[in-house]
Amino acid sequence: MTRVLVLNGPNLGRLGVREPEVYGSATHEDLCARVEGWASGLGLEAEVRQTDDEGELVRWLHEAVDTGADVVLNPAAFTHYAYAVRDAAAQVTGPGGLLVEVHLSNPAARETFRHLSVVGGVATGTVAGFGIDSYRLALEAIAARRGRRTSSPRP
Repeated sequence: MTRVLVLNGPNLGRLGVREPEVYGSATHEDLCARVEGWASGLGLEAEVRQTDDEGELVRWLHEAVDTGADVVLNPAAFTHYAYAVRDAAAQVTGPGGLLVEVHLSNPAARETFRHLSVVGGVATGTVAGFGIDSYRLALEAIAARRGRRTSSPRP
């Protein structure tokens, strides 16, 4: 079974209370439950994690490389300036690895400082602007690349 680390950066543990008009009303716990259900339906094994610490996120990306796990990554604020995260993400997409960058909102439609992603250039692909469904779409992309079913049950 394909293992996928679903890694979330700073402030995503505050989902449901932080700017719900931008990020939606679902909590991080809701996100975890949906991701695990979608992954299971796609024949993937997903583990969802969240951190506000850049170093911890880098360590998790190294773990993905060392264990051969694919990654769904929402780097959150680290998207725009965290070159250590970018360099670790680049290692994931080395020979045969997949990393899909996700965002709940569409950074290109927001403030100018959010337009740059230092991670996007090393990601296999990016899904943004579909709320929590961005994660489902990312998992479907990984499943398709790995020869699994290409659609998961909708909530």
